[in-house]
Amino acid sequence: MSTTQPLVLAAELAAAWSDIQAYHQDLPDLASPEALIGESSSACGTRLGFERLLHEAAHGLAAARDIRDTSRAGRYHNRRFLLLASELGLAHPVEPHASSGFSQVTMLKETRERYAETIERLDRALGAHQEAVAGEGASRAFRGPAARHGSSGGGVRVKAVCGCGRNVRVVPSVLAQASIVCGACQQPFKIA
Repeated sequence: MSTTQPLVLAAELAAAWSDIQAYHQDLPDLASPEALIGESSSACGTRLGFERLLHEAAHGLAAARDIRDTSRAGRYHNRRFLLLASELGLAHPVEPHASSGFSQVTMLKETRERYAETIERLDRALGAHQEAVAGEGASRAFRGPAARHGSSGGGVRVKAVCGCGRNVRVVPSVLAQASIVCGACQQPFKIA
């Protein structure tokens, strides 16, 4: 895979986040768009896309407003999360899921229309990234039992630190796939 491909996708993720910030000024900056690439989290959804970015933005608003929007180590999304998700243009199920609460949010039609250009740009970048990843020895790579059995790929996250001291939580297997580079110091995150 080209070393520029993750950087291009990270830039598109950051641009999409900025587009969301245009409508929600108290949404903090996205600290590490690179951390979203290849990350899988069953409670927040496994597929990276604009809908997932809006989901993460709801968590960002919660952090900015000092609202506790999850419990059970971040797996259960409560009604406070639901209100933030609604504010961002996400619909939610009537009843919460037993283990993840109101995490399964979907984009409203109006939201899809508002961000149509952003969604198209991000989808192109995601498509190019997935093509690059799939084209690099995918048939010879051992992906482990989780991939064979359809697991979400979640797992225990560990702290990874960059050269300037910023940190992210990441599943070690994700970090093994490709470096995650800090947007501030341009150094790769390494497991502490």
